[in-house]
This record gives sequence, structure tokens and C-alpha cells, in this order.
Amino acid sequence: MSPVVQLLLVRHAEPERIEGAGVPADPVLTDAGRRQAVALAAWLAVEPIDHVVSSPLRRSVETAAPLAGALGLDVEVVEGLAEWDRESDSYIPVEELRETKDERWQLMVEERWEEMAGGVDPAGFRAGVTATAEDLIARFPSRRVVAVCHGGVINAYLGGVLGLTRVLWFHPEYASISRVAASASGIRSIVSLNETGHLRGV
Repeated sequence: MSPVVQLLLVRHAEPERIEGAGVPADPVLTDAGRRQAVALAAWLAVEPIDHVVSSPLRRSVETAAPLAGALGLDVEVVEGLAEWDRESDSYIPVEELRETKDERWQLMVEERWEEMAGGVDPAGFRAGVTATAEDLIARFPSRRVVAVCHGGVINAYLGGVLGLTRVLWFHPEYASISRVAASASGIRSIVSLNETGHLRGV
């Protein structure tokens, strides 16, 4: 049997809202987000986690820190896990965009990438995310790796595993967990999607 890597993709916890900062928005976690990060750490600390990596953005690093601390591990920052809109000067929660029927929500729903902040190439974004995930899988054979990142990153990689053409196809909750089993033979299986049981009562 081929060695299997357990790759756990975690969306960052809830960050603060920033709009029109004039520089790339890089918010820290809210109080609720910090509680979510602690709950995530308590949930995963009982599993045999071998490595914790994070997007360079602060909301991901702050989400990863309690888990790494509980496990006695360092957080490795991986540039390729950054979100597609990392250069935007605003961070508005997707939930708010949806509820207020903001035009930016409609752009995402319709995947009108050329009109989104930064004018990101979706194929290039997915290719970069996939290469980053596959590099982690290659580097840690037979290990369990937690990658704290972003909703778009999780969508892009898992959608590729499923063979979907859409890049943004589901809504990962804050501090949710999605699991992939990756064999050395190249088979990638989605084990779970959007786990949130650890957030009850948070």
C-alpha cells in the first residue's frame, strides 16, 4: 500500500473588517476569531499532527498559532497558501457581502475574475495553489499536515481534486477543517468537507 499523507486544510478564523485601507489589507483576528482558533487547537491537538503550515497573512498565522503551541511545533509560513485577493485594500467578510447583496459578492458568484480586486487569473491561481499543496504532500510522506489558509485556496485545490471547472464552488466556514488523503501513487481523496463540530458553543 502506498504511503498516505493526511492533509488538513483549515480556513482561518474570523478576522476584523477592513475597508479602503490604501494598502493591502491584512487584518488580525476578532475576539470571536481567537476563540475559534483556541477551539480548533483543542480539537486537533489530540490527533498525531506532524507539521503545521500557514499562509503568510496574519489571520492565518494567528489561527495556526494556538494549535502549533499545543503541539509543541513551529508554524511554517508558506507563501503559496495566500489568498487570491491578498493585494486588496479591503477585507469584507463574504458573509456580509452576501447578506448585503454587495456587487463584490455577485462578482464572486459569477466568477467574473477580470472585475475582481487585483484582476487575478483563476487558472494561474488554481495552478499555484495545487502546486503548493502537492509540494506539501511530497515533502511529508506518511505524515499528517495542517495547512491554515483561506476559503479561495481551499476551493481551488479541492475543486481541482474533484475535477470541477469552477474555482469558487462552496463556502468554507471560519476555522473549518477539510481533509484530503493523498497517496504516493497520485490518488487524492476528499475525506471530509467543512467540519465545524469543534465550533459548537464558540
